[in-house]
Amino acid sequence: MLESIPEEALQEVFDYLKSVKDKSKDSISLSKNLRTILTEDKELLERLAK
Repeated sequence: MLESIPEEALQEVFDYLKSVKDKSKDSISLSKNLRTILTEDKELLERLAK
């Protein structure tokens, strides 16, 4: 599977893994939850910003 992924994408994955290596479980969970909110509720956030 890794052989079929472009080099740029692999570098992004590697960089992300390095960035979370020393983070706590709670910090990772918080980041994941925030990303989910921003992705799923983009329209709502845009309306609230107005």
